[in-house]
Amino acid sequence: MPQVTSSSTSQTFQLRPYQQQAVDKVVSYFRNSDDAALLVLPTGAGKSLVIAELARIARGRILVLAHVKELVEQNCGKYESYGHKASIFAAGLGRKEADSQVIFGSVQSVARNLDAFSDSFSLLVIDECHRVSLEDSSEYQKIIRSLKKHNPQLKVLGLTATPYRLDSGWIYQQHLGDNCQHSVDPKPFKACLFELPLRYMIEEGYLTPATLLDAPVALYDFEKLRPSASGAYAEAELNAVLKGSKRATKRIIAQVVDKAADRQGVMIFAATVAHAKEIVAYLPPEHSALIIGNMKAKARDSVINAFKQKQIKFLVNVSVLTTGFDAPHVDLIAILRPTESVGLYQQIIGRGLRLSEGKVDCLVLDYAGNRHDLYRPKIAEPKPNGGSEVVDVVCPLCAHHNQFWGIMDDHGYLVEHYGRRCKGLVEPTESTLTSPLTPSLEQCDYRWRFKVCGVCGEQNDIAARQCHKCHEMLVDPDDQLKKALALRDCRVLRCSGMTLEAFDAKGGERLKVVYHDEEGVEMSEYFAFDTSAQKGAFYHQFCKFHLKERSLNFKATSVTEVVAKKDSFRKPDFVVGRKGKKERFWHITEKIFDYEGRYRRANELS
Repeated sequence: MPQVTSSSTSQTFQLRPYQQQAVDKVVSYFRNSDDAALLVLPTGAGKSLVIAELARIARGRILVLAHVKELVEQNCGKYESYGHKASIFAAGLGRKEADSQVIFGSVQSVARNLDAFSDSFSLLVIDECHRVSLEDSSEYQKIIRSLKKHNPQLKVLGLTATPYRLDSGWIYQQHLGDNCQHSVDPKPFKACLFELPLRYMIEEGYLTPATLLDAPVALYDFEKLRPSASGAYAEAELNAVLKGSKRATKRIIAQVVDKAADRQGVMIFAATVAHAKEIVAYLPPEHSALIIGNMKAKARDSVINAFKQKQIKFLVNVSVLTTGFDAPHVDLIAILRPTESVGLYQQIIGRGLRLSEGKVDCLVLDYAGNRHDLYRPKIAEPKPNGGSEVVDVVCPLCAHHNQFWGIMDDHGYLVEHYGRRCKGLVEPTESTLTSPLTPSLEQCDYRWRFKVCGVCGEQNDIAARQCHKCHEMLVDPDDQLKKALALRDCRVLRCSGMTLEAFDAKGGERLKVVYHDEEGVEMSEYFAFDTSAQKGAFYHQFCKFHLKERSLNFKATSVTEVVAKKDSFRKPDFVVGRKGKKERFWHITEKIFDYEGRYRRANELS
């Protein structure tokens, strides 16, 4: 039974077109699914308005979570400003009320008082949902588990401007707007229902343009530092770099002050507390203030209010004020800290993109050498090699346009790409349909690179250990190589090259494929093209595995045709051959492609 309904005619306030579109996407999705979903709305897009409308039209009780009191207060205030009643459950705001149909709460307070939320809730909204992880011990998961005990059909909706985490990438599996599968790994959210590009917001006049300074007076040398697995930099290492850069800091702040001469509000993001204190020392004392994480709440609020009232011009902070902070007059952002997180980078700059009277743009000064694209963040697999670039690959099965790493030739033609499986979303088949009532989309099963199950013949991901169809264990390449190396009648060729050539045999012309290692040792195999069966065998035994671009669907009819296309084929990483006691030649039994294991591949350092 649907939990959310919408009627644009009964709205008590006017949503922007994209806000209404986002609301409609949520309503449509939750009519057919209980899977968690999210909306991606950049800073200034009016997330609180979308939350208010969803809370207004949803049936049952609604809980709206945020991780800081400022967001709790802001979201609740927007909802109540349209004449609706709500409760606030946040210790930081001195209120713990849970009697209204709609409750706005802080994550920390709700997680510590789950008994107060023992009723059945129909909708849970999580603001800044990029903070949600899959850790069972996290406060978010504790709240979700508790609410689902009382209502297993609880709808969970997230909102964020940055739908990715540094430790795990995208926080959702499917992007319905792009009709794309981003990940098959478990994620906090099943689907992204709607994403509003930051560039659209700026071009349509909803946000202020960002102007990035191309020639800062100095840069900190953070290049040699290595972040932890979570992406954070060690404070001691940061201070070591900054200690030797005091002259640079003085020059940097002098430039910031100079550039701020005709600006209204300046936010400076420091790397450490010691760094922040040094920065403040170079700023005009009567117009500057510092905020750090361990400040008392009253002192922090006093500084923030003074900044919002334009009583001070320069606000320095360390690891705070990246979310839940709204000062529209900010028109200069100075970044003096490194970050591996593109999400954090966007949040920092987002503090200066809101519209304000007399504001033309937001000047961004980056002195830390952060190499993130504000408009097109790269959340992808690492480059396979230095010569690869992002290429567009069309799936021959569903026609989805995939973005993979690949190699183009000098004429702009695709030579090879490293995509494994199509990321397009398709309607489920009868064999994969889990429920006729909620036919969610599934990932297209076309694969360019795969491992074949020896039992059922199904194609699997090259890293799979178990067949996804028959569930039999797949042959592990390392075990395969280890076993072959231990046998006297086996040869393992670490393949460094492959040649294709015509060969005159007694029965007619044949294709000879020669594989060789780094020392010139060879193994060969032969293919005939006299009959349809032989041509089909060549396709299934050779082309399906060797073609660099499988969507070419190359069906050879002659040896000459294959040799002419020799650059379209790739070599395997290893070739395994066997030879009986009375046999003169090695018979190729296995070829291993896309190897990722403990044995060295050809032309690699040991």
